[in-house]
Amino acid sequence: MQRSRLRLAIYATAAVVAVGGGIGAAVAATTPASSGKLTAAFVKDSDWGTGYQAHYTISNGTGATVNGWEVAFGLPTTAKLGSSWDTTLTGSGAVKTAKNAAWNGTIPAGATASFGFIVAGSGAPISCTINGASCTGGAAVTTAPTATATASPTATKTATASPTVSPSASKTASSSPTATKTATATATPTATATATVSPTSTSGTSGNVLVAPYVDMGLLSNGATTLSSLAAGGNVKSFSLAFVTSSGCKASWFAAFDPRAKQFADQITAVRAAGGDVKVSFGGATGTELAQACTSVSALQAEYQAVVDAYDLNYIDLDIEGAAVADSASVARRSTALAALQKANPGLKISLTLPVLPEGLTADGLNVVKSAKTAGVDLDLVNIMAMDYGRSGQDYGDLAIQAVKSTKDQIKSVYGNSDAAAFKMVGVTPMIGVNDDNGTFTQSDAKDLVTFANANHIGFVSLWEMHRDKNACSGALFQCTNVTQTAFEFSRILAGFTG
Repeated sequence: MQRSRLRLAIYATAAVVAVGGGIGAAVAATTPASSGKLTAAFVKDSDWGTGYQAHYTISNGTGATVNGWEVAFGLPTTAKLGSSWDTTLTGSGAVKTAKNAAWNGTIPAGATASFGFIVAGSGAPISCTINGASCTGGAAVTTAPTATATASPTATKTATASPTVSPSASKTASSSPTATKTATATATPTATATATVSPTSTSGTSGNVLVAPYVDMGLLSNGATTLSSLAAGGNVKSFSLAFVTSSGCKASWFAAFDPRAKQFADQITAVRAAGGDVKVSFGGATGTELAQACTSVSALQAEYQAVVDAYDLNYIDLDIEGAAVADSASVARRSTALAALQKANPGLKISLTLPVLPEGLTADGLNVVKSAKTAGVDLDLVNIMAMDYGRSGQDYGDLAIQAVKSTKDQIKSVYGNSDAAAFKMVGVTPMIGVNDDNGTFTQSDAKDLVTFANANHIGFVSLWEMHRDKNACSGALFQCTNVTQTAFEFSRILAGFTG
């Protein structure tokens, strides 16, 4: 997002390790279902006919601390295991073995842990053991039969290195992992029991991605959290995936993964199986945007096409900010490439995400829109970064609404369309909680924005960023909102947008 906003995943060499943001909700205090025994209970959270989402809850009723757990469960031939979270899953054939992750292997007496997964097909597990005993309550086994990951999450964090790309980056070093984990322990991915959650009204131009919070995929890359678990927790179906930048004139997920290798493809498939979809967002505040790295239109188009092909995309987003928004050569090159890309992929929806003030798009941002129109891009949306206005003493909800109105007027001027048509071309993405400029976008502001968005039928609503909403913590802004909230509270509010 704009200015010092993040993409603040913490990187170590070529690998990406999530710091705090990817830590799952692991252990919660509760009364075990079977006193005196260690049990694992299967619960199906939602079922959409061709698949389902489910979780196991492990309850420690042994009276002693459990150090490591291992759940082995068998699926019928009609069911195929997909993505999972808060566990490491292994096994070929029908029987799968779920071992604790690094942060949820120790379960105090009277507490529980959980892990979740997606299944394609139908049929509940037909067998289950926990640490070698029956899941319904066998012998009091308090240690997993094989060595499991029970190391402190701090050990993972100390291996990472903070980028030096923006003022916010320096904040990551002072974040408190403990604070994050304590907050997330109250909200597992199975906190909600429905996958058919976010409206899929096609009254807005964005169709299946009418509500699509941004997800910093760097925070997702270590497997501790999945898109499906974020969807369940936030009551949303779709996501904007951030960010594809460049490695030379080559598309790259935040300079770590080549999209041609289809990193995250299984998670995208699970999102679609649940009735949602994704936008892949190119650009962002850090790294080099592809249009700046590629010096020819044909090379640039080929890189966009490679990502579209890798994930069979229906939607792409171009987050143009920082130096890129004012670089006239790359702006023109991008517009020409996008127009050609759209002709080669009929029906591909393209959005531009741009800096904004309450008075509207910046002059540079407006030039990006005009360039796209001149080049022949059939622009789906102009998504505004409703954040960091430098007006911390004012109401950031009111300012976001004013920014939408102002941008609508600018679009109307450029395209010569009606108020209603111009509103449908506007998307809005606030930075939830405390912004980088110390302004604050509160839950009340989110409710006001959704009310306004529904009344005026704008095209799209999002937020920056899903891990911050999940963590519900105070600390570094790349992982915390620094306001009092429950996990996923902002996402659940914005899910009320129906177009």
